Amino acid sequence: MKGLLLTEMEMVIPFHDVDSMGITWHGNYLRYFEVVRCQLLDKLGYNYRTMLESGYAWPIVDVQIKYVKSSTFDQKVKVIAAIVEWENRLRINYQIVDAQTNARITKGYTIQAAVEIATQELCFVTPEVFQQKIRPLLDESQA
Repeated sequence: MKGLLLTEMEMVIPFHDVDSMGITWHGNYLRYFEVVRCQLLDKLGYNYRTMLESGYAWPIVDVQIKYVKSSTFDQKVKVIAAIVEWENRLRINYQIVDAQTNARITKGYTIQAAVEIATQELCFVTPEVFQQKIRPLLDESQA
């Protein structure tokens, strides 16, 4: 998977995340996306606490998931996230793959938009504070 910044984590599907057939309940994939998204934002140096401190909230305004294959109880998976857009909104692409075979299980994306907390106004351009975090990555990718 390609992107400006990428991170991945491994996890084992826990019993409490599966249904009576041992298949991961579909809603849990959004939680897996969120956990890896937090790791990605930490890696960027602009996590949710930093966002709030900088005066911006970044609500999710769109989400898409494609269920390719089921995951099951006790299966080891990799959850991967990559920033692919940032200029006017933050789009993060995700993949969940089997950790041993790399077979794709699920893919999707989330889109977040900056909202200035003080005014509750939607920002149509990514705030400067976020751009400062991205610029070093852009310099690296162009080198």
